[in-house]
Amino acid sequence: MFNYLDFEKPVADVDAKIAELRRLQADGNGVDFSEEIAKLEKRSKDMLRDLYRSLTPWDKAKVARHADRPHCLDYVRKLFTDFTPLAGDRNFGEDHAIIGGFARFNGAPVAILGQEKGDDTASRLKHNFGMARPEGYRKAVRIMELADRFKTPLVSLVDTAGAYPGIGAEERGQAEAIARSTAACLALKSPSVSVIIGEGGSGGAIAIATANRVYMLEHAIYSVISPEGAASILWHDSTRAKDAATNMKITAQDLLDMKVIDGIIPEPLGGAHRNADAVIEAAGARIQSALTEMAQSKGDYREQRREKFLAIGRGL
Repeated sequence: MFNYLDFEKPVADVDAKIAELRRLQADGNGVDFSEEIAKLEKRSKDMLRDLYRSLTPWDKAKVARHADRPHCLDYVRKLFTDFTPLAGDRNFGEDHAIIGGFARFNGAPVAILGQEKGDDTASRLKHNFGMARPEGYRKAVRIMELADRFKTPLVSLVDTAGAYPGIGAEERGQAEAIARSTAACLALKSPSVSVIIGEGGSGGAIAIATANRVYMLEHAIYSVISPEGAASILWHDSTRAKDAATNMKITAQDLLDMKVIDGIIPEPLGGAHRNADAVIEAAGARIQSALTEMAQSKGDYREQRREKFLAIGRGL
């Protein structure tokens, strides 16, 4: 059974009826509910399709944050082989919010960076809900420098509400660490591909998402600040997050129109959490096509990256 979002309640009600009819049929009382079940299944699918055709930006934020959505490690396990994680920033310590290391992608070596939120209480606490501290970004810089040394493409999987805003993180130079990680992304001599798989929040996302190709899943969000944070600043009222989300242009469709991203990866009907294998396969295919395209171009990846980001906002 899915964890339904609030706007999916009509679908949840229909699915509950389907589950009840299946239970009654399984009891073996001789009554055949197959026809009723088929009608309700079609109705549920049609309702879900109509809902997801008209999602508001705030609805998309809820889908992007769904607890059952596949996370970074799910992608790593399914798309990459021989994954060797690297730990620590060689300065302060290890940060489990950022996953990094080297692996093979369709047989070719790649460097991997990603934010991991966790999928249960224990893992969420371990990974700090995907909110990295300075040591996480310094680890990212270390991995990018290794990727450069070995001329290895970089793949980053972004899913964070933002960098961790705690006192300790600020004392250890959070802003400086984010800036250096962003600069390391821009300085890479190797090709880089980034996919926003859930939330792309603020500098916490930009620090590993400043790539030659940036893609978003269909219902992911990418913003300079969370809707709640924007509402708190603009109206001193975090409950107006829905208004902030509507005005911030955080959806993949808006960002593609503004040329902030390079493409949208379709999600299964009802969101990535309803068919994780399908969306991970689609993301892998897009990553492969981007790496193949860039390898054939044999250009200056740093210059391409520079021009890409300088062009954002021009002509709007």
